[in-house]
Amino acid sequence: MKDFFVSYNRADRHWAEWVAWQLEEAGHRVVIQAWDFRPGENFVLNMHRAAEECERTIALLSPNYLQSMYTQPEWAAAFSNDPTGEKGLLLPVRVRECEPAGLLRAVAYIDLVGLEEAQAREVLCEGLERKRAKPAVAPQFPAASLAMPHRTIQQCPRFPGALPAIWNVPHNRNRNFAGRDDLLDRLHDELIDRNAVAVSQAITGLGGVGKTQIAIEYAYRYASEYDLVWWIMAEHDEALKSGYVALAPKLRLEESRNLDEVVFAVREWLGQNGRWLLVFDNAREPQHVRSFLPQGHTGHVLVTSRNPQWRSLSGLVRVEVWEPQQAIEFLKRRTGLDDPLTADALARALGYLPLALEQAAAYIEAKGTSLAEYLTRFNKHELRLLEAGQAGTDYPATVATTWGLSFEETERASPAAAQLLNLCAFLAPDRIPLWLFTACATLLPEPLAKAAMDDLELDEAVGVLRRYSFVGRAGQGLSLHRLMQAVSRERLGDNKAAAVKLAVELVWSAFPADPEEPGLWTLCGELLPHAVAAGGYAEAYGIAREEAGQLFAAGANYLKWRAQYTDARVLLDRALRMTEAAVGATHIQAAPILGSLGLVLRELGDFPGAKTCFEKALGIAERAYGSKPVELLPYLNNSGLILSQLGDAAGAKRSLERALRIAEADVGLEDSSLPVLIHNLAIACWDLGQCEEARSLLERALRIAETTFGPAHLKVALTLERLGLYLTSEKLIPGDDLISTQARGEEYLLRALDIFKSTLGEEHPYTKRTAAAVSKLQPPS
Repeated sequence: MKDFFVSYNRADRHWAEWVAWQLEEAGHRVVIQAWDFRPGENFVLNMHRAAEECERTIALLSPNYLQSMYTQPEWAAAFSNDPTGEKGLLLPVRVRECEPAGLLRAVAYIDLVGLEEAQAREVLCEGLERKRAKPAVAPQFPAASLAMPHRTIQQCPRFPGALPAIWNVPHNRNRNFAGRDDLLDRLHDELIDRNAVAVSQAITGLGGVGKTQIAIEYAYRYASEYDLVWWIMAEHDEALKSGYVALAPKLRLEESRNLDEVVFAVREWLGQNGRWLLVFDNAREPQHVRSFLPQGHTGHVLVTSRNPQWRSLSGLVRVEVWEPQQAIEFLKRRTGLDDPLTADALARALGYLPLALEQAAAYIEAKGTSLAEYLTRFNKHELRLLEAGQAGTDYPATVATTWGLSFEETERASPAAAQLLNLCAFLAPDRIPLWLFTACATLLPEPLAKAAMDDLELDEAVGVLRRYSFVGRAGQGLSLHRLMQAVSRERLGDNKAAAVKLAVELVWSAFPADPEEPGLWTLCGELLPHAVAAGGYAEAYGIAREEAGQLFAAGANYLKWRAQYTDARVLLDRALRMTEAAVGATHIQAAPILGSLGLVLRELGDFPGAKTCFEKALGIAERAYGSKPVELLPYLNNSGLILSQLGDAAGAKRSLERALRIAEADVGLEDSSLPVLIHNLAIACWDLGQCEEARSLLERALRIAETTFGPAHLKVALTLERLGLYLTSEKLIPGDDLISTQARGEEYLLRALDIFKSTLGEEHPYTKRTAAAVSKLQPPS
């Protein structure tokens, strides 16, 4: 049996380790999570074991401890075993200002708040004793105590909630502050960690994400831990100096006309005194702040900045947008409107950006509109609301004004960076591959083209955008907020059409021409969101319709091969509309899109719709390629395929035999287009009962496919599957041996199954279909 289990919240880990150390130095046996629970162990079981093995539980009381749901079972177990406190099994120790409530209010605690280390050690050890607390010397006569009151501390403590005597935070506490408790706990943990290398933390993130609000809340929430809290606007050196000059009289430092001397004096004072917090708000570069930071670890520094490059100077806390549920709860509480579904849709439209959400809530409150009405207005007047929408008192700027100055500074610092941002505004917001710009640099305008052809110059352009948190970078991919994209797009004005066309051409030039090759699917998947986004802007603005139609079709062909037929159909419908609007319904560019749409409809079971598409495509192709019949091959093949599906085997055979004659005459007997034609012709022959001819055709298709593509290609697997199904169908040809024929058919099916698994994966319809055929042949185990 051990003596004490130390129960604490992670925000008070430094207190827990100090208490545990003192207990073990005094000869007690202690269990503490930080020392005794190791990685990989079951946390809940460790807690249960500690409660059973330790005679008494020490609960370190703080606001975090009292608010945490996870600490309650730890002290409640000890309390339930000793509800009257007679055995002293639960021993609360208050380490930060807080007021215990509920059952804990009835339990007397050891109070370490405000004590120096030696005194705290003495009070702790005395409080552990279960004996009578009679003093060793006689108490002072009461009258003498009244005449000369004895104080345990040198000065009167501040009333809870009162601010330090030296305080200049220029903002009131935000009563609507929400959703950042974990981040505040983390900041506090880092700043009070005695083992920390730095006593400063930089809060970085996109403008409007709430960095300043976090710093304000931190200053108010932990004001009792400081005797001085000083807020410094840090946009430039003059503001930094002014902040220090204003602090000098508060510190009773001698005035000097030389600003640098004043700064030095304040910095020196801070380095020699403790219990202070400095906030450098909206700092631009670490080098601008470095010379203002006090030496030593006597106080704490918070920096807010859009620039993420602070690790050389301080700890770093990256602030992201709110989680969806946090944004929904904020809208409901801030507006007083209980419409969670619309709140969800609005929060999603605003990209969960705190400033945009506050701006929307303030507008709703001022105008008396509903969440749904604001969402409708935002979808229609996005930029106008971002620019001119009313901001709340806690957020004096709007989204557009927050970013406006940084846009201008970016254009001055790096025109290439500004061009890169403008182009990214017409792509999907996440995982924009940098190789897209380097591989297609010849399409880009100067100076971005020059930067894209030089790794260092491109890094510099990206670095400028990161300096303002306009983009995030993970490896070789960029990401940016969707509202940032919206503001960037609208700022282009008359230049928008050229940017849209360039975005479409950029993705189209990088998209693989033959997405049926599985080896290219990773690349296609990486580009697809950007193809949909760029094409969508072209569609919305009526720009580059022809190019966007081709881009949609390429993306849809990739989705078709991935068996995502519904999504492929949506893209193909859009591709067809864009192409017909650009060049007309009978233009040859519409034919391959109609062909792809027919194939997708066939997979979805809409055979009449597929037939209509194939007939339209063949008619367009025959008018366009009358003198070049080889160009008709895919259209004749599709026509034969759907006729077989609709039960017209004779019509299918005629169409496919015509295609085969053209292919053999014009492209040669071993051309890569032949296996598919021969394969489909074999299906028509089989349906007509011409089994021997069908098998011969499939064997020929297999030989050509293996020679042309290799033995493990997807097209080989399709023919193997069909041949395997026919050989195992029990329709024998004269001279066949049933057992050997079916064994050979099963072998073909197994080969096809292996290829499908390795190229398409376990869940693809082709894989499942072949696996089902194999399972029917094999006896149950």
